[in-house]
Amino acid sequence: MGIAAAVAVMSMVVAAPLVAQSQPADSTIQRWLTERVTNGYATGIVVGVRDGGRDRVVAVGGAQRDGRPVGATSFFEIGSITKVFTNILLADMVLKGEVALEDPVQKYLPAGVTMPSRNGKVITLLDLATASSGLPSLGSNMTPKDIRNPYADYSVQQMYEFLSAHTLRRDPGERYEYSNIGMGLLGHVLALRAGKSYEMLLRERVLEPLGMRETFIVMPSDKAARFAVPHDADLEEVLPWDIPTLAGAGALRSTTRDMLRFADAVTHRDRGPLGKAIAFSIEPRRPTTNPNMRIALGWHVREANGRSIVWHNGGTGGFRTFFGFDPATGAHSMVWSNTSNGVDDLGLHLIDSTVARMRTLPRLNVAVPAETLRAYVGSYVLAPGAVIAVSEAQGKLFVQITGQPRFRLWPESATNFSLRAVPAKVRFGADSTGAMTLTLDQGGREQRARRQ
Repeated sequence: MGIAAAVAVMSMVVAAPLVAQSQPADSTIQRWLTERVTNGYATGIVVGVRDGGRDRVVAVGGAQRDGRPVGATSFFEIGSITKVFTNILLADMVLKGEVALEDPVQKYLPAGVTMPSRNGKVITLLDLATASSGLPSLGSNMTPKDIRNPYADYSVQQMYEFLSAHTLRRDPGERYEYSNIGMGLLGHVLALRAGKSYEMLLRERVLEPLGMRETFIVMPSDKAARFAVPHDADLEEVLPWDIPTLAGAGALRSTTRDMLRFADAVTHRDRGPLGKAIAFSIEPRRPTTNPNMRIALGWHVREANGRSIVWHNGGTGGFRTFFGFDPATGAHSMVWSNTSNGVDDLGLHLIDSTVARMRTLPRLNVAVPAETLRAYVGSYVLAPGAVIAVSEAQGKLFVQITGQPRFRLWPESATNFSLRAVPAKVRFGADSTGAMTLTLDQGGREQRARRQ
């Protein structure tokens, strides 16, 4: 779903004077979005920004269930951006004395469920909130009946069984490791503590106080027509995702209009019913594996170019989303796409123009014989513990790096390929011994891997 102990910087947690930001003109944003849609990176995109205290929305392409173009009132799956809502809920419960960050998760689970521990260290609510519990991305017993909707049939009992049987590979709190099951578990135990469902608890404690009336887990039938049609990276229509058990990790659906209300709350932490909880939630608390990134409660905090950006992204089978803001100036952006190709670069660029924006190019339509594609199949060692698996199916070539989703490679020539899901290219060749090689070009860096 989707994807980013430190001393908190005071400017991150108190209200600061808002400085007017020079955001790109609507016509410029529209040109960027049109480029992505025209060049096959998205079917539709909606962007929301604030300029001089005025909210602006720019939308291009796409379609809702009712056939209308996407816009400010279209519903998107926001994926892992749900995690920041879960953590604002956590922060509110901490500040009201209902739970403590240092509480062991075990304290809130039913009898008979055993949380894993290691070297005498137990997993706390803080460990779950900062993605440093030691739990993996997903439970090893997650075997969906329908891979097109992979979370739909994962039950609470299965989650409990996984936790009771799992052996941690590292101590809790030792290292950042993004975990959907960890964040889903956090939402689950907060709901257990409150004695009500996660959605009901979130609505009472976060959504209603912020005036968010268009954010749901289960879409009301009278709003279903405004749901954006989801598409995969190949622009093929796919199923929406249902995430009942791990709802706190990625189940929310919302509109740009409603998320602009959320943006107003997080950029004006000196007012409103949840100002203190939001401020508490964005305090950086632990490092990540990126030297320019720390993690707060659910939020990622990018620290570069002398400024901080607090953000999170989201991804489900047919959506990619971004929400971020500069806590010192109030500049913010949100990007919603009903296609599973990334939008983080655009979201960050709209807040900080020094962050590079991906320039998309028209997709080449090159036919490569299936036998040529099959010659590339195999496992390529990129680094210790990182292997790129190349596979072929029905005349299409795919790559999958250890621990990541599988992506299709689109041919630009018989040896050169591009990815649509991320801005990267792959080139096949041979080394001096004649062994097949794969060169990954991403972010201006080339990495060469040799086939095993």
